[in-house]
Amino acid sequence: MLRAGLTAGAVAGVLSGLPSTVHALLTGRDPLAAARAAGNLLLPADAPAAALLAAGGLAHGVVSLGWGTVLAVAVRRTPPISRARAVAVGVAAGAAIAAVDLGLLAHGPAGRRWPLIRALPVGPQVADHLAFGAVAGAVLCRRG
Repeated sequence: MLRAGLTAGAVAGVLSGLPSTVHALLTGRDPLAAARAAGNLLLPADAPAAALLAAGGLAHGVVSLGWGTVLAVAVRRTPPISRARAVAVGVAAGAAIAAVDLGLLAHGPAGRRWPLIRALPVGPQVADHLAFGAVAGAVLCRRG
């Protein structure tokens, strides 16, 4: 279960930033802003950009592995399902994760500590979370 969760979190973590990256490129925004914003979880917003990027990679990796493991535990408690259903369940889980990560933490009262995250457009960030859930669900379904 732990290995499946770490695998799902790693694969989903790598692929889940695609929606916000594409959005940034299409709208002329900085495609690395979300990575630096993730670094704001560990460093102050005025830290050097390179340090924020490095911290962002670390923070995103840890958060992705953690959520992947949570999803693996949740999936283990359900009967075997089809890949389509696993992806749908993953998308629903991604929505719940977005509600926690973005709604409760980043945009709630605690979010004042993370101005770089609060500055990101919310829609693409929600799309990233949905993508994370979909990919994690597919990986967990495949791993059985």
